[in-house]
Amino acid sequence: MEKITVPAKIESLNAVLEFIGGALSRTGVDGSKQNNFLTAAEEIFINIANYAYPSTEGNATVATGTDRGVFAVEFSDKGIPYDPLSKADPDISLSVEERELGGLGIFMVKRMMNEVLYRYENGRNILTIKKRIS
Repeated sequence: MEKITVPAKIESLNAVLEFIGGALSRTGVDGSKQNNFLTAAEEIFINIANYAYPSTEGNATVATGTDRGVFAVEFSDKGIPYDPLSKADPDISLSVEERELGGLGIFMVKRMMNEVLYRYENGRNILTIKKRIS
């Protein structure tokens, strides 16, 4: 796997997207799937930047890799433990005014990817998104 570690700040988003975009291009992933990965990555990284380190600064590591026709992006940080998959999906049949705030971004990520996994290991939040590319 290739990886990059950046400050968990919004200002690092472009570096993260360029890193993932480069890996997708080198792997030959088509444009539609690239857009899915980049949209999902933006949502996940912004959440890390905004919430992982509420009272301090920290880093986020992003790793990419391909195995048996599946491209994966793994995000990890040493911020506060948080499993975004533990919250119920929002009820998208309700109007915006009726829905509870939050959860729509990770819901969108889950819809775009074939698999989204979370684990907390060795003091790190690790969120992995996977999609079949061949």
